Amino acid sequence: MGLTTEQLAAGLEAVAAQDPRVAQALARVGLPEARHRPRGYNALLRTLIAQQISVHAARAIYAKLEARLGSLDSPEAVLEADEETLRGCGLSRQKISYARSLAEAVASGRLDFEALRTMDDEAAIAALSAVRGFGRWSAEIYLLFAEGRADIWPADDLALQEAMRRLLALEERPKAKATRLLAEGWRPHRGAMAIFGWHYYAATNGPQDDKAPIG
Repeated sequence: MGLTTEQLAAGLEAVAAQDPRVAQALARVGLPEARHRPRGYNALLRTLIAQQISVHAARAIYAKLEARLGSLDSPEAVLEADEETLRGCGLSRQKISYARSLAEAVASGRLDFEALRTMDDEAAIAALSAVRGFGRWSAEIYLLFAEGRADIWPADDLALQEAMRRLLALEERPKAKATRLLAEGWRPHRGAMAIFGWHYYAATNGPQDDKAPIG
């Protein structure tokens, strides 16, 4: 499961006590809601579906898959479905390939969730990134929202980069490398700050529902 409301509050309060910019932003928009997924295959499938599309689109595709295939808590449903069915639910050919690779990795045991829990952050990111279709962003999103790892910082996320620009009053949106460097002082609470970053982005961007990369 992801970070709890109590963990988010404690992490953000710790950062705000040392960084007045965060304290000011927190006073302006308040605490974010806790967002999480149960750990395991389903959360990874949702993360894969959400790559490069809006939360609304990802939710629609997931709902169609669930309606056609039944429970998506285990990989068998995707492995047994034909391409036409998966395409009809809104998955591109590339994502179908990735979804099947994920399902095969989990079904075969090559991706072991119990082993993943004992790894440090970088080792866990490497293990997840070894699955076809999963890069660092997808791995970090899973570890933050499903594993609840406290210091995960998805610096490649564009909305998070824009949140950093606004929060820190930067002239330009920082790239991933700069976003990582700017957040170094927030260790070991960067996971809470990432969730707050999406919350701050939404709050300063007008009413919208896409507050985080998975819904």
